[in-house]
Amino acid sequence: MSDAAKPVSPTAVTIPGWTHVSSGKVRDIYAPADDAPWASKDVLLVVASDRISAYDYILTTPVPDKGKVLTAMSAWWFEQLADIVPNHMVSVTDVPAEVAGRAMICQRLSMYPVECVARGYLTGSGLAEYRQHGTVCGLPLPEGLTEASRLPEPIFTPAAKAELGDHDENVSFERVVEMVGEPTATALREVTLALYSRAAEIARERGIILADTKFELGAGADGALVLGDEVLTPDSSRFWPADEWAPGQVTPSFDKQFVRDWLTSPASGWDRASGKEPPTLPEQVVERTRARYLEAYERLTGEPLGL
Repeated sequence: MSDAAKPVSPTAVTIPGWTHVSSGKVRDIYAPADDAPWASKDVLLVVASDRISAYDYILTTPVPDKGKVLTAMSAWWFEQLADIVPNHMVSVTDVPAEVAGRAMICQRLSMYPVECVARGYLTGSGLAEYRQHGTVCGLPLPEGLTEASRLPEPIFTPAAKAELGDHDENVSFERVVEMVGEPTATALREVTLALYSRAAEIARERGIILADTKFELGAGADGALVLGDEVLTPDSSRFWPADEWAPGQVTPSFDKQFVRDWLTSPASGWDRASGKEPPTLPEQVVERTRARYLEAYERLTGEPLGL
């Protein structure tokens, strides 16, 4: 962050030529100012911060370079998947100096209220539902599956987007049809599974399993389907080292698991049920998490991230 970058809220910085619109757990969104060069374009500036969240809290301790990893990884994946569906990325080079490396200028979209989740392996909330009902998002699965089981084929398991701080709710395909109509729901499912299959193949070639991931899709000005938000990052996907995967066992992920583990350990002194904010992360946890994000980028793209 440049010295000229001044906070305009707890989560964003002042950027000449851009007006802060909103902030999420990780990203800050800006629109072009009326007299700015981009004012005539229907675009937004999407800035990935170094913030990290866990258990529905935005932690006070940032993870250095996390925003750069998320931005660079999304940009790389957008290029790998561009022949399947257009994406919202306009430029990662023409961004303001204050946020260089962790921002992209993007086409403005009308986003669908659906988290488009694809799963190739059973874990997380999908496993919890399966153990209770034998299904995931209402889809029946074979008996005898367990933690980290590979599914017979990838499945579309959508979720309804929740307000910031709330959990997304897993829903059936029929519910998606009610939300957006059958033609759009079918297109979301087909594109999601095609994106997952391509990404899983690319990751597999690099010794990484893509267990599951979520995509966000919207409509462009012409109504066509466009891939938006971030794609296939450690924040939106579950990446596993292939050589550490075994059905029936929890597989370590390329994500913020170090943070979650520390927060729920006696060392943190934090009680999730207390309603209190989580404590400051120790330096070792921050550094290990940073290294994990960088490793994910480098293993998938085959190149180090220029920092």
